[in-house]
Amino acid sequence: MNTIELNPTLELGKKETAQNNASFVKRFARFAETQSDKRLGWFMISLLAQSVLFLPVPAALMYYYDAPIWVLAVTVVTFFANIIAGMGGSKINALIFLAGFSTIIHIAMILFYVL
Repeated sequence: MNTIELNPTLELGKKETAQNNASFVKRFARFAETQSDKRLGWFMISLLAQSVLFLPVPAALMYYYDAPIWVLAVTVVTFFANIIAGMGGSKINALIFLAGFSTIIHIAMILFYVL
């Protein structure tokens, strides 16, 4: 038997506020689930961003700002981690996380040595 709700908008408002108060991890997981059909696109974005934007970073940092060799090692490790995650069939959560993580690492390295 179905029950009749007298105030359905009140219940809807409670659900929306509960979703807005969700943690960052839950919101990220929800976003990643919506992007699961676009997995190849995320892999290509990650691969192109890594190869075009981030692979020249260690060369510039080491040549102009006397950065140590570990800058190159970090870049190569994050590049191959993205390739292995994309080609290895990992979940979209891991793929988006690795792309964002490597972006944050490279921006931090640039800021650390340039500023």
